[in-house]
This record gives sequence, structure tokens and C-alpha cells, in this order.
Amino acid sequence: MPKDANGRSGNRLVRWFHETFDNWFFRSMIGPAQTRNAVHGAEAYAREQWKLDLEARKRYTREQRERRRQARETGRSD
Repeated sequence: MPKDANGRSGNRLVRWFHETFDNWFFRSMIGPAQTRNAVHGAEAYAREQWKLDLEARKRYTREQRERRRQARETGRSD
């Protein structure tokens, strides 16, 4: 049987089936690859909690960045 560029043998229908549905099956197992509109459709309470959690994470990151900056500046002034 002839092989394609990827070294696979078989006819076009078999290749198409595997490329389409194996990929679909894998994606359905791991969930969406994107996070845009990930909370869309959830209850309002869940969306608000998600937003609060996101803001808390951003605040923590800002605080850590500020602590590292202050530590660098303190080290320079010694």
C-alpha cells in the first residue's frame, strides 16, 4: 500500500476519519483549549466568585512583584 508524507498507509477515507475523529475524541476528553468565555453561561454567583478569585490572584502577583523589587532596591543601597 502507498504511504503518505507522514509514513501512514491506507486510503484517504481512513486517514480522514482518524484525523477528524481521533482529534475530536481527544479534544472532548481534555476540554476546550481556550479560556475565552469559559465562564459564560454559568450562574451569576459562580461568575462573580471567578472574578473575585482572578482579582485575588492578580493582587498576590502584584504584591510578590513589589516585594522582589523592594528587595532588589534594598540590596543595591547597602
